[in-house]
Amino acid sequence: MVVATGFSPLDVLRQRAAGLWTALPADVVELASAFERAGHELALVGGPVRDAFLGRPSADLDFATSALPDDTEALLRSWGANTWDMGREFGTIGGRRGDTLVEVTTYRADSYGDQSRKPEVAFGDSLESDLARRDFTVNAMAVRLPSLEFVDPFDGLADLAAGVLRTPIEPEISFSDDPLRMMRAARFASQLGLEVEATTLGAIERMSERLGIVSAERVRDELTKLLLGADPRGGLKILVDCGLADQVLPEVAALRLEVDEHHHHKDVYQHTLTVIDQAIALETGPEGAVPGPDLVLRLSALMHDVGKPATRKFEPGGVVSFHHHEIVGAKMAARRLKALRFDKVIIQAVARLTELHLRFHGYGEASWTDSAVRRYVTDAGEQLERLHRLTRADCTTRNRRKADQLSFAYDDLEHRIAELREHEELKAIRPDLGGEQIMAILGIPPGRVVGEAYAFLLELRMEEGPLGEEEARGRLLAWWAQHSRSGAKG
Repeated sequence: MVVATGFSPLDVLRQRAAGLWTALPADVVELASAFERAGHELALVGGPVRDAFLGRPSADLDFATSALPDDTEALLRSWGANTWDMGREFGTIGGRRGDTLVEVTTYRADSYGDQSRKPEVAFGDSLESDLARRDFTVNAMAVRLPSLEFVDPFDGLADLAAGVLRTPIEPEISFSDDPLRMMRAARFASQLGLEVEATTLGAIERMSERLGIVSAERVRDELTKLLLGADPRGGLKILVDCGLADQVLPEVAALRLEVDEHHHHKDVYQHTLTVIDQAIALETGPEGAVPGPDLVLRLSALMHDVGKPATRKFEPGGVVSFHHHEIVGAKMAARRLKALRFDKVIIQAVARLTELHLRFHGYGEASWTDSAVRRYVTDAGEQLERLHRLTRADCTTRNRRKADQLSFAYDDLEHRIAELREHEELKAIRPDLGGEQIMAILGIPPGRVVGEAYAFLLELRMEEGPLGEEEARGRLLAWWAQHSRSGAKG
C-alpha cells in the first residue's frame, strides 16, 4: 500500500491517526477546558497516542497534567466525575463520568534507589520532562488538550514507523530509574513486533541483574502481558539472550544447555520456543474450547520441560535421558509461579499440565484399555482441552513419518474419549452409589470405612464403566463381607 500511494511509513501513521484528535469524546474536551480555565495543562499521553498511530483500539484514556493530585481530584469532581485514588503518592487520580473513564497523573520524575523495590516519586514541572522519564520513545508522545498540539520531543513517531524500540534518554539512566523497563522492552517486542535497537539492548545485557530489586507482582504482570502478546517467542528471546530470564525465569534460561532426548539436533530451549508457537496455533476462537490468548496454555508450554536439567542422565551409548522430568518439572513450575505471585488456580493448572504432558506417549506404544482412557480424562480434569493442545504442540520432530504417527495416535485417543463421553459422564466420573447410599446399604455411620467403600466403587467405575445401582450394590455387599472378615481376623 505504501509503495502504490508513494507514502512513507511515517506518512501512513500520520494519516491513520489524523482523525483521532477531533474524534475525542466531548466529555474529554470539556475536561481539558476545565483544566485550562484553572490554569493547568492537560495532555493525552503514552499508550493511547501510540495505539492511535498503529490503528489499534485503546480503551485507556491516560492523561498527564501540571496539576497536583488534590487539584486534579477537585477538577474531576467539578467535571461531574466519581473519583478514586489510584495512587495519590504517585500522582494518579481516576475518574468516571458516564461511560468515560480517565486516569490523570501529575507530571512525574520518579526513580528507584539502589536497593529499593518501590520508586521514589518526585513531581515534574513540564510535559517534556514527564515524557523524558517514560520507558520508550514510542510511549513518549502526547497531545496537548484542548489545543490538539502533537508533542514528540524524542522522535517516537519516527521510531514507531521504523519499528524500533529505544529509550528517550540514555538507556542506563532510564533502566536505573526503573529496571522493569527492561522487561517492558521484551513485552513490546511481543505485543507490537518492535525491534530493540542495539544500544538499548546492550544496556539491558549489562544491567539485567538490577531487575532483582523489582517486586514479584510487577514482574509477573509484565511477563503475563509478554506471554499474551502476538509474538511471545520474540519477547522470550530477549529475556533469555539479555540475562533477564536469569533473574525471573532461571529454569527457562537453563534449558539452553540441555539436549532434548528426542531431537539431538537442537536444545530443549529451542524446542520449548517451538512448542509455544505450536500451542498458540492450536488456541481457538472465542466460542472454542481454549479461547486464545490463553495464559495457562502458554505458561504450560513455556514450563513443560523445566525439569530436564535436574533429571539429565548420560546413558550407555551416548543416549541422554530425563526420567521423571515431568514430575520434577511440575514441582519446579509451581515453585516459580508461586514466587512470581501467580494465583493458585493458575499455578495448579500449569503444574498439572506439566505433570501430565508425557502421559499420552504410552498410548502410542500400546493400546489403552477403556479404563486407561477414563483415568487420562479424570486426571486431566478441567485441563483436558489444554492437555490435548499441549500434547500435540510438544511434537516438534522433523521426522514426518514419526510426526504423522503421533498425530494419528492422538486423533484416535480423542475419538475414543468422544465415544466414551457419549455413553458416560467422563467429566465427573463418580461411583454408581454415593456416600449416603453406601451408609444406608451397609448400615454404618459416617467415617473412614465409608471413604474406603467409596474408593472401592470408584475403582470399579474406572475399570469397568457404569455398573448400574443394582450391580454396584451387589459388588459393595461382597466387598463389605470380605472387609468384615478381614477385620474380624485382624
